[in-house]
Amino acid sequence: MRIAMISTPFLAVPPKGYGGTELVIFELVEGLVDQGHEVTLFATGDSNTRAALCYLYKKSKWPPHPIVDLNHVTWSFSQINSGKFDAIHTHSPSALAMNRLVPELPMIYTIHHEQEQELSEYYLNFPEVHYVTISQNQKSLETPLPHCDVIHHGLDPSRFECVDVPRDYVCFIGRFSKDKGPHTAIDAAGKAHLTIHVAGEVHPDSAEFAGKLLKPRLNLPHVKCIGCVGTSQKVPLLRDARALLAPLEWEEPFGLVLIEAMLSGCPVVAYPRGSAPELVEAGVTGYLVASVEEMAETIKKGGLLDSFDRRRCRERATERFSRTRLVTNYSALYERVISARARQPCAQRANLSLLSYER
Repeated sequence: MRIAMISTPFLAVPPKGYGGTELVIFELVEGLVDQGHEVTLFATGDSNTRAALCYLYKKSKWPPHPIVDLNHVTWSFSQINSGKFDAIHTHSPSALAMNRLVPELPMIYTIHHEQEQELSEYYLNFPEVHYVTISQNQKSLETPLPHCDVIHHGLDPSRFECVDVPRDYVCFIGRFSKDKGPHTAIDAAGKAHLTIHVAGEVHPDSAEFAGKLLKPRLNLPHVKCIGCVGTSQKVPLLRDARALLAPLEWEEPFGLVLIEAMLSGCPVVAYPRGSAPELVEAGVTGYLVASVEEMAETIKKGGLLDSFDRRRCRERATERFSRTRLVTNYSALYERVISARARQPCAQRANLSLLSYER
C-alpha cells in the first residue's frame, strides 16, 4: 500500500524529548516500512525515518499554533495531490477539510485529544472519513461517528529494559498539570516513605497550579525533580522504578507513558480515569486505586509490589501494546478502507464531500 502519513509540524518524528503523538507516528511508520509498504511521511525536516520524508518546515515549530498547522497541512496536500497514494492517514483535524479537494482518496484520522464539543461538531461534517480513537473510553465520550475503530497505541518493546528487582523509588512522568496529578503522586510517595523521581515540565496553562500546589512539593526532601525526559532517560528511570504513579484527574484518551512503564516491567498504579481501566490489568501490569491513601498503601515496602512479577508484566504488555500489534491493526484498517472506497461508484466518490451526518 502507498500511504501518505501527515504528522504535526510541532515536534520531530520521533520527538527529541518527550512526545506522544509524534512518537506513535514514528512507531507506525517504521513498522509499515518493515512490512514493505510505501510510506511518505509529511513531518518536519529534523525528523528521522526510513520512509520518504517530505517537509515544509526544516525544524519543529513549538509551541503549537493553528496557522503553522494549517500551513503544514495545506502544503502536504499540495504534494499529495501531485503523487500517487492509496490512502491518507492524518493526525491533524485541519486536514479533514482539505480532504474535500481530493475526495477520491480515503482518509483515516486518529483522534489524539480529549472530547471537545467544537471539534466533535466539526467531525460530523466529514462522514466519509474513517476515524480512529485510541481507547474505548475516548470513543464512548466522543460524538457517535459513522466510521470509527478503536486502536490502542503500541511501541517497540526492544527499546525498553526490565529487571527482576527494582530500586526503592517510584516515579511520575508527564505534564506538570493538575489533570496529571504530580502533586498527588508526591503526596502518595511521602505517605509510603519512598523517594519519588518526578519528570516533566510546566506548560503555560498550568502555571498557576504549578506555583501554588506543585512548586512547594518539589522542594520536599523525598522528591527528586529531573525535568523533561526523552526515551534515553526514561528507559533506566522506568526500568529501576518500583512503580509509575498516575493519579489521573481527567479522562485521558490514552497515556503513552503507562505502556512505556509496562513494557519496562514497571507496574502502573493509577486512578481509574480515562483509559487506565482498559490498559491496567490488576496484579499483572499494575493496580487501580481510588485515593492517595490507597496508592500509598499499594506502593509501600512490604506491600503488594514486593511480590510483583515484572517479567510477566513486560510479557503481557508486549502482547497488547507492541509496535507489531499497532501496525497489524492499522494495516488491516487501511486495507478495509481502501477496498471499500474502490467498490464505490465514481459518482458516489465525487459526492462524498457533500454528505452530512446527523445523529
